[in-house]
Amino acid sequence: MRAAVAKIAVAAATYWLDKPYDYLIPAELADKAVPGVRVHVPFSRGNRRSEGIILALADHSDYARLKPIAAVLDEEPILTGEQIKLALFMRERFFCTVYDAVRAMLPAGLWFDEDGRRRAKDKTMEMARLRIEAEEASVLAEAKRMKAPNQTRLLEQLCAFECVPSRDLLLHTGASRQSLKALVNAGYVELYQRETYRRPQIHVGQTEPLPVLSEEQARAFDGIQALALSDQSGAALLFGVTGSGKTSVYIHLIDRQLKHGKAVILLVPEIALTPQMIQTFSSHFGNDVAVLHSSLSLGERYDEWKRVKTGKARVVIGTRSAVFAPVTNLGLIIMDEEQEETYKSENIPRYNARDVAKFRCVQTNSLLLLGSATPDIVSMYHAQQGRYAYFDMHRRYNERQLPAVQIVDMKRELRRGNGGSISSFLKEELQSNLDRGEQSILFINRRGANRLISCGECGYTYRCPRCSVSLTYHSANNRLLCHYCGYSRRPDEVCPDCGGTLKYIGAGTQSVEEELHQLFPDTEILRMDTDTVTPAGSHEKLLDRFRDERIPIMVGTQMVTKGLNFENVTLVGVISADQSLYAGDYRAGERTFSLITQVVGRSGRGVKPGRAVIQTFTPENEIILQAARQDYEEFYRGEIELRRLQNMPPFAELLSVTASGMNEEHVYRACRYVRQRLEGLLTEEGSAVVLGPAPLSVVKVNNRYRYRVMIYGRLQAKIRGIIAGVVIECCTDKRFADVSVYADNDPYD
Repeated sequence: MRAAVAKIAVAAATYWLDKPYDYLIPAELADKAVPGVRVHVPFSRGNRRSEGIILALADHSDYARLKPIAAVLDEEPILTGEQIKLALFMRERFFCTVYDAVRAMLPAGLWFDEDGRRRAKDKTMEMARLRIEAEEASVLAEAKRMKAPNQTRLLEQLCAFECVPSRDLLLHTGASRQSLKALVNAGYVELYQRETYRRPQIHVGQTEPLPVLSEEQARAFDGIQALALSDQSGAALLFGVTGSGKTSVYIHLIDRQLKHGKAVILLVPEIALTPQMIQTFSSHFGNDVAVLHSSLSLGERYDEWKRVKTGKARVVIGTRSAVFAPVTNLGLIIMDEEQEETYKSENIPRYNARDVAKFRCVQTNSLLLLGSATPDIVSMYHAQQGRYAYFDMHRRYNERQLPAVQIVDMKRELRRGNGGSISSFLKEELQSNLDRGEQSILFINRRGANRLISCGECGYTYRCPRCSVSLTYHSANNRLLCHYCGYSRRPDEVCPDCGGTLKYIGAGTQSVEEELHQLFPDTEILRMDTDTVTPAGSHEKLLDRFRDERIPIMVGTQMVTKGLNFENVTLVGVISADQSLYAGDYRAGERTFSLITQVVGRSGRGVKPGRAVIQTFTPENEIILQAARQDYEEFYRGEIELRRLQNMPPFAELLSVTASGMNEEHVYRACRYVRQRLEGLLTEEGSAVVLGPAPLSVVKVNNRYRYRVMIYGRLQAKIRGIIAGVVIECCTDKRFADVSVYADNDPYD
């Protein structure tokens, strides 16, 4: 019996209205209306047209009167059954609508603009080929040699090749379009359109042999590969010190998966890491590699998505959103630098790529491999408890030594009269590298020139009028800038309050770059931060310049701390090691240890030994000492006990309900209502604790105040349902009409 009803997720449905809506399938659309296609449907009392996606079909509905589907928008399903299940999972897990989840899965070029046209069109190329046998064409070419030499050259070229792009055919033969049309009109040649793909620039030469694995790498590979081929879902943690060769293990795992007909997704935390990854993996797997990240153009991302969906590419490399790649026969998902916060989305849907990857692996009986030199504390705990398989590599490839680390006390530098960002010891080390023609990387986790400008007499500071933060000074354009809302202005010559002298306080990448130019005036210096890599592909150009031109010094933010492999880099400097140590977040210690360990690991990755200099105002801090020793095991033992005492992850789950709005009193009142409702509803459960309301660390952003209620404990599905219900109550309560309320799993800010 043919299905008569479609269950549809409607784009216009808000979170509190989101559910599968029943629609009647008209007879003329019965063959096209299948699960996974988008449709236009009338929605709400006004029957305004809205986009929707068919989730399932049914023979009947519990409702007597149904509205019909107005139109089917896709010729074939854009979502598979597995992806539909994933969208439903994301709705329950990440407190979003089904359509929010679908939007995250699909490339922007696949969506329609206001005029109903797809934002990225399929690209085609005009091709030419013979309509007659090659032997007959050769005879014809010879007969035309005297009277129509252009047609002769066209025919000879087509005899040599089965089909040729018409543009290239005319270019190589020097013939005119008119000559080609004459052959077409005579029936000797035909022109047709062939789909072609817009692809990001990938340097692919001859296929290189697989790297040789060390004994330690081979042991890890054998164990992981056995899990990957077991046809059972699972997760594994690969802990390897910086430079131990985790990438080589990944290459062998991917090669084995491809030979077994499986597809692989490789996730990296930063777009800046993709150029080196792409170059490395494409040298082994060629056109089997597809790239998915936000720096691609609409057309490139859409075409890469199509290549993956059609099976033309079986290795997907990309950032967070690549976890949704529509691969078929998935065998392995690799999350490199799995501890990174960038795997967590801060926009709707607020998903964590690790959770999505786990769900996909369970659905497809595939393996999730988490790799890092500084694993997430929760991941390591699961490995220690036996929930994840565990593999480690404690030696660098080819037995190269870890960098020798020197800790510099910046308080002593101040007492000696050095108030700059570069200590005298780091200056000497940089000069030594310059003399030997070796390269250096300096890391400071703040862009701009100065954290703030303050009056030394009255204490006035420039603050953003729309956010509760100080403005950061950028010397490149002599502007004060808010890094939250983008507000900017020029600084005054003197204090606008009292006329006193303004002081420039705190250092960023720009001020470090300027100081280096003063110390080494004839040395070229490269800066890599958000201000210099905004244009698409600019991060790749900067890294290529640093490697190919051997620019002596590179200064950067987190972009330079992980994944980069430059053999001539023998010195790394950490400018302000304790900057992130006192952030007021339970992850502050873990974040600091990871950043320092990762950036120190960029040094000495070639045959030359490496060194690192860590500058800090708290040289006795245990976390900084552990990072200097690259001692993750000791750091983990101390951190896990602290988490146990605090009842923080992995011993409890965290969830937040955040309210934001223009009126601070209304926002606070909404949060207080959430707290009261949750305390009443969760008392019976006894497994969750409610805290708050409390302002976020930056309470006002772009004129919107933000307060939060925290829930932590054992958050089963029932508790999540209760929290979702309270969020919906607030969203539909007229008292909070001017307040936006949403829930978030394990918030990172």
